[in-house]
Amino acid sequence: MPRVFVTIANREERSALRLLLLDLDLLIVGEATDWPTTLTEAPAVRPDMLLVDSNLLAVRSGPALDELRQACEGALIVVLISHLDARQQAAVAAGADVVIYREEAPDRIAERLRAAITGTYS
Repeated sequence: MPRVFVTIANREERSALRLLLLDLDLLIVGEATDWPTTLTEAPAVRPDMLLVDSNLLAVRSGPALDELRQACEGALIVVLISHLDARQQAAVAAGADVVIYREEAPDRIAERLRAAITGTYS
């Protein structure tokens, strides 16, 4: 069962994603609402996937995803975005494996997450 660490600041969104991940038979091994907690806790649980809120990347300077990739070597990094502004483009360019738009229907988000974890994402 793939192991997922979720870094989403908004409680309601995190709860909805938790249900979606459980429906996909993904094991949630940790959750965080901020970047420092993610960098501390995620490596210890060795996730296969990191689901990251793009808004949390915005408050970081430098290559935030590179830092996460080094801490969680081999994990797939999925970034949830609302729209692609220059800040988010930089975050994606800095190391996201997959980008998923928050506004998509839940079944479409589930499809994209399933494809990401199986390596069939395009």
